[in-house]
Amino acid sequence: MAARSATADHQGARSRRTLRRRGNALFLAFIAPNVVLLAVFAYWPVIYNGYLSLTSWNLLSKTKPFVWFANYVDMFTDPEFGMVVLRTVIFSGGIVIVSIVLGLLVAVLLDQKLRGRNLVRTFSFAPHIVSGAAVGTIWLYIFDPSYGLLRQLLQVFGLASPAWMTDSFWALPGLIIVYVWKTAGFVAVIYLAGLQGLPNDLYEAARIDRAGPLTTFFRITLPLLSPVTFFVVVTSIIGSFQAFDVIAVMTGGGPGTATTTLSWYIYEQAFQAFDAGHAGAAAMIMFVLLVLITSAQARFTRNRVHYQ
Repeated sequence: MAARSATADHQGARSRRTLRRRGNALFLAFIAPNVVLLAVFAYWPVIYNGYLSLTSWNLLSKTKPFVWFANYVDMFTDPEFGMVVLRTVIFSGGIVIVSIVLGLLVAVLLDQKLRGRNLVRTFSFAPHIVSGAAVGTIWLYIFDPSYGLLRQLLQVFGLASPAWMTDSFWALPGLIIVYVWKTAGFVAVIYLAGLQGLPNDLYEAARIDRAGPLTTFFRITLPLLSPVTFFVVVTSIIGSFQAFDVIAVMTGGGPGTATTTLSWYIYEQAFQAFDAGHAGAAAMIMFVLLVLITSAQARFTRNRVHYQ
């Protein structure tokens, strides 16, 4: 009897080990393609770009001589590169702040029971899915100081239209306006999804306490939307740092270097100056800068983001 029990226990243990091995094999079979794709299309480009940043290569020669950190030294000792980084931060900050404020206002409006709100929701999101080339072409016409729509609107108020894309003072604000127009609808949709998932009992308690709309918004709505705000800020910062297509169509980094951001600077170094080393170094600096900004934001919001 004891022998039969021992045999049964042994067979049960073997069966469990077999099931565990099959489960592990199935898990690896499902996850392996994702790991391979992530390694090939995410990690390897970063590693290879880091390697290129330590070389002097013109994209054509067969050899890539090592110069180690000379490209980084050139970057940090070049005043113009410092202006490129500062310009990128200003450009990104303008887009993020304005698009979040406008997106949140639009989301609060669309969260009300208004007629035609679905149509407004569609139109507000539409610019986000339009290609950057099309957006740039449309806004070149709107900004045109001779016959653009904005000129005609300003004339109603007796104001002259500036040369948006050819004036070094107005070119960067003009691009910020365009990118805000393109991204605010996406931000609004994300915030709207967050608003529609908020619990009603807190608002009922606020009504019982006779809290006003502003008090309710700042004391209840905004704190509950903190995870959404964190997500929107991170994705908006990354997206604004990567902005390229509209810049290419509207200004080409000009006039002069007035709209040369990091992404455009990398393009110029790689495909106009044919200097893969400097382009790689600039790309690595942008990568590290984004990691530092995101890490600082995560640390700052650690006790300010409420998921429950």
